[in-house]
Amino acid sequence: MRTPSLRRRLTVVVLVLVAVTLGVLGVTTDVVLRGRLDAQLQQRLLDRAQVASQLADQLDPENLAKRLSDGTVSVLVLAKDGTAYVEGPPPGADPGRVGPAGPGGGRAQRPAPTAPPVAASTQSQLTEYDDRIEVTREVGDGATLVLSASTTEVGRVLDQTRIALLVGALAVLALCGLVVRPVVARTLRPLDRVTALARAIREGDRGGRLRPERTDTEIGATAHALDGMLDAVEGAESQALEAERRLRVFLSDAAHELRTPIAGLQAASEHLLRSNPPREEREQTLLTLVRESRRAGRLVDDMLLMARIDRGLELRPRAVDLTAVAASAVEPRRLRHPDATLVVDGPPLVTQADPDRLAQVVGNLLDNAVRAAGPRGHVGVTVSNETDAGGRALAVVDVADDGPGIPPADRERVFERLVRLDEARAVQDATASPGGMGPGVGAGLGLAIARGIARAHGGDLVALEPTTGRGARLRLTLPLTRQPTESTTDAPTGGTSTTPTTTDPVASAPSTPSTPTSPPVTASHPVPVKV
Repeated sequence: MRTPSLRRRLTVVVLVLVAVTLGVLGVTTDVVLRGRLDAQLQQRLLDRAQVASQLADQLDPENLAKRLSDGTVSVLVLAKDGTAYVEGPPPGADPGRVGPAGPGGGRAQRPAPTAPPVAASTQSQLTEYDDRIEVTREVGDGATLVLSASTTEVGRVLDQTRIALLVGALAVLALCGLVVRPVVARTLRPLDRVTALARAIREGDRGGRLRPERTDTEIGATAHALDGMLDAVEGAESQALEAERRLRVFLSDAAHELRTPIAGLQAASEHLLRSNPPREEREQTLLTLVRESRRAGRLVDDMLLMARIDRGLELRPRAVDLTAVAASAVEPRRLRHPDATLVVDGPPLVTQADPDRLAQVVGNLLDNAVRAAGPRGHVGVTVSNETDAGGRALAVVDVADDGPGIPPADRERVFERLVRLDEARAVQDATASPGGMGPGVGAGLGLAIARGIARAHGGDLVALEPTTGRGARLRLTLPLTRQPTESTTDAPTGGTSTTPTTTDPVASAPSTPSTPTSPPVTASHPVPVKV
């Protein structure tokens, strides 16, 4: 079954309501008018009866009947001796259809009819019949007066009024039909815009919006909500497309990064199989196999860690002194870079964090800073506290270097996955180390992992403008819980790795440093520390 359009249904509903209203008004008018006309006719007869009682002592019954008649009221005066004097039309007759009066001016002297019994009272008695109204009253000396008026004229007036009301109601309905339809069409015009917008979006035009002028109306509020929904849907679609694009780029870059160590493994393996190299060359080839396998393993581990961060990294938080963590992370870098200057400055600050993950973040920042600053560069780690705009206390770790720095346009891009801003320097560092893999070169996942760990702790990691005008400055912020009262806070005993490899001939290959031989720095050690 086909459903009528909303425009048609609204028009029909409005016309039905108008018709019902007009019908109620017509019935009310008819009832009120009939009651008013009947009341006027009754009052007219009662007034004449009152006048007759006053004239009864002055006029005889015949003249009294003549005096009271006006052609529309039938007058019957019944004398005391039984003589009846009648004037006017017969009771119940239509005054407009009564013929001319006969001899005597329509007066007649008839035998006394049977009059309604009237109590000996000066009050008038009103009686209503289907076609007339009668008033009976005792007047004069024993005479009885009967006044009768036909209700035919009242019915005629009511019929004329009903016809007029019906014609007027039909005219009003026709006028309403002419006015309501365009008004309804104009009111529903925003729905036509909604339909047009939906069709445009279906055809590919995703930027259209309704933008209603008023949002305090029902349709305006609906249009405003629809605009908001479209913004949210398009935003989610854009985010999904961007996430898909990043995933494709990530997979492509990851495959590219894995191809290098795999190619090295393949070349070294084929070299061992095809020839019988001397012992020294054989050891160098085996060293390359181990180094490239570790490189591939680190990349796979980093990718797995990023996957865990994406779905929610599991942390083991406890009270950790950030200054102690920073000082402890500096120690292994001192061993690997004896000509570099590394400084840790700041008071003891305690927060709830996973010490191993926190050491991984600080170690990554230090590795990037040392690599950027160069062999004789300067790297400073500053630990402080501040309050954000919401009044929350934060622990701040700033890692600054005097290297080439990060361009302002790339300060956010460096935290994307598999992004390395200085490919030439990475290649130079790689070729400068035995086996082609320097200690500081990675696949571009370090800062992305560090930010993910920071945000998992409720903090953040950002790149800021350097305070000295050169170099780079990265800031790690974490919620500050309490100041340490004893030197019992946890701090890692090394850098980002706890696996000692000091006797391994490929110990320089991993980007994660080995455990230092110097004693760990805890919150009880003095700061600043210059190494």
